[in-house]
Amino acid sequence: MGHNTGKPGNKKDFTGTAVFRSATGSTEDGVPLALNRQADPRIRPWAARAMVAYAYERENTMIYGQLCNDSAYLRCAVGVDWTAGTADGPMELRDETFLCGQHSAVMPLRYSGGIKVAGLMLRPGALRALFGVNDAKMLNRITRIDAAGIPDREITGLFNLDLEPPEWLEAIEGWLADYVTRKGIAPPEPLSQALELQAFVDPNRLLSEFAEEQGVSPRTVERVAKRDFGLTPKQIMRRARILDLAAQLCGVADDAEEDDFLLRFFDQAHQIREFHTFFAMTPGEFQTKRSELLTLSLEIRQARRLELLDRIRPGAIRPWMRRTLLDAAE
Repeated sequence: MGHNTGKPGNKKDFTGTAVFRSATGSTEDGVPLALNRQADPRIRPWAARAMVAYAYERENTMIYGQLCNDSAYLRCAVGVDWTAGTADGPMELRDETFLCGQHSAVMPLRYSGGIKVAGLMLRPGALRALFGVNDAKMLNRITRIDAAGIPDREITGLFNLDLEPPEWLEAIEGWLADYVTRKGIAPPEPLSQALELQAFVDPNRLLSEFAEEQGVSPRTVERVAKRDFGLTPKQIMRRARILDLAAQLCGVADDAEEDDFLLRFFDQAHQIREFHTFFAMTPGEFQTKRSELLTLSLEIRQARRLELLDRIRPGAIRPWMRRTLLDAAE
């Protein structure tokens, strides 16, 4: 199922007080992570990954964090007060299901009550295919599920306190599988999926080379990218370089790739400038002020990326998990 550790972990703040106790895994230094894995085979043409995260907070304090996703999401959050930054301003969320567009840069998030969220990472173009929602117009935005004509209770109502985290996730996957069958929904554009894969394989590849390999013109790639990502191909690749580097700084990437990630930039000044464009801080500041939910999201992305690149098998122990397991064995 892709658990991150074999036992819950504690996240500590700078005073040494435990902030979170995670039931779905944690990093080596106690940052909460999600149980995440490939989506149910019935929904894989539309959903790239499934995730659920439970992390309990000792005190009901307001926590400030960030989100920066290169995929749209269907998310259900319960028992937690979220205020998410969007292109339209702050949006308050609690006990509901919502659709999140891709991000072109980091967005602020504040929340209290811990972390209790389950959802599906959607493929490029899936917002339109599944819910009739324009992917490009959803860039840096969130909309409630009822805006797509689906009563919120259909999905949020799947949660109950007796469910274990994997059971809640499976219920959401089952709902989407039934929804796709009832509606007869076609999968999204194959070219968009190929472009997303290219961002994982080599974000420095020339657009002309990618287009030629796909048997289309660069202009076609540009058009499809703007429709299904809300970004140009160049922007998609820039974002991929930065998110890989951010994952490395958060300790949720394969250390064997560190040099490759750094060589994607002309020099250190280029790296810092690009990083600041997305996160409004230097890599060093980012590492010091690491956001729990951003780390959680980056780990999901890196797990999927390594599986797509055949560097690890689905469900295998991930490189950033190995030290934790070795430490536990000593």
